[in-house]
Amino acid sequence: MKNEISIGLLGFGTVGGGVAKIIQEHQEDLQHKLGAQVAIRKVLVRDAGKDRPSGLDPNIFTTDIEEILNDSSLDIIVEVMGGIEGARAAMEQALKSGKQVVTANKDVMAEYGHDLLKLADAEKCDLFYEASVAGGIPIIRTLEDGLASDRISSMMGIVNGTTNFILTKMKQEKKSYEDALAEATELGFAEADPTADVGGLDAARKMVILSSLAYSTEVKLDDVNIRGMETIKDGDVEMGESLGYTMKMVGSSTKDEDGIDVSVEPIFLANSHPLASVNNEFNAVYIYGDAVGETMLYGPGAGSLPTATSVVSDIIAACRNLLLGVNGKREHAAQHERVIKPADKSCSKYFHRLLVDDVVGVLSKVSAIYSKHGASIQSIVQNPATNETEGKAELILKTHEISRQQHLDVLKELEGMASLISHYRIEGEDAA
Repeated sequence: MKNEISIGLLGFGTVGGGVAKIIQEHQEDLQHKLGAQVAIRKVLVRDAGKDRPSGLDPNIFTTDIEEILNDSSLDIIVEVMGGIEGARAAMEQALKSGKQVVTANKDVMAEYGHDLLKLADAEKCDLFYEASVAGGIPIIRTLEDGLASDRISSMMGIVNGTTNFILTKMKQEKKSYEDALAEATELGFAEADPTADVGGLDAARKMVILSSLAYSTEVKLDDVNIRGMETIKDGDVEMGESLGYTMKMVGSSTKDEDGIDVSVEPIFLANSHPLASVNNEFNAVYIYGDAVGETMLYGPGAGSLPTATSVVSDIIAACRNLLLGVNGKREHAAQHERVIKPADKSCSKYFHRLLVDDVVGVLSKVSAIYSKHGASIQSIVQNPATNETEGKAELILKTHEISRQQHLDVLKELEGMASLISHYRIEGEDAA
């Protein structure tokens, strides 16, 4: 039996430093759990000469990735360097050389995860990726193991801490989007370039990973309907609040007989829904299984130690498999054919906010457009013209459940007679 599991660490930034810290400080616990020492033997960095008060031997730091990938003494490669193509190539090389791989890279797993998992199967190696979604929340392991006996039919998640922090500040402190984003950047919750976060791409990648795993299907990034936070207009958050809704940037995923439907967008979530109370930078994933019913996982979605905790948990799993000689025994091949639900089968309730001419008959013309497309209106509120909207009236419409195609057809036809201010999907029990 091996006395030591040797690790090559690719990257020593926020997460990599956290991984090293946990492994060093928890060494006694790790040895108790595994019966072997876990040791970081090589670390890839940009500058090997930089002073790092990490407690690691300075001689193990290198700028040459090949020095790590070609080291036959290393058992596990931990990829926490970020990026896409370089990280993917490193993981491929590691797997082909028979090494176990642990990654926190959501971008790679969303774009190339299916191919990498097939390669891991072929090479009889492990590829673990718990930290790629929702930081310290064990959502991957929950889907793979805890709910393995169930059939998942839907998921909703707040899986991006930046957007959730911004919306929390907009609701609780009445901050503008720009001010809330500036605060998120100052506190380190938003990147210098927050486009992937506020545009929905970051959350979409995470929903691809979760949907592929939950439904055992090769869901792709192009399958996700994405709307970013730039669609939020002044007054929308307050408008939803007055109607009993909380605006959240939500990733949604469902699977039924018509196929899989995945989206990321700001929505109006009923205040009674558990996700409505998830605030600031925290993440949560709400799951519905045929057997278990409803369950939700909540916790920190990012950060050095929360994310590193998930990485080290994967390292422990890979170590156990190595010690038992059972690496690469999990089957990752998709069980079901990829069928994406068409827009005319994806149904929800919607909120439409319009600006129309404040004249007799305009309401009937608007209603006629909805009727033409078979879109039933649940309620209409008309706000009279103000000094800012002289000669115009604001209409707030809530629909009964309609398809996304009906929703889009109505919006397209409304453009000829109204100014569309905003529109949102409505989710939650209060939306009945």
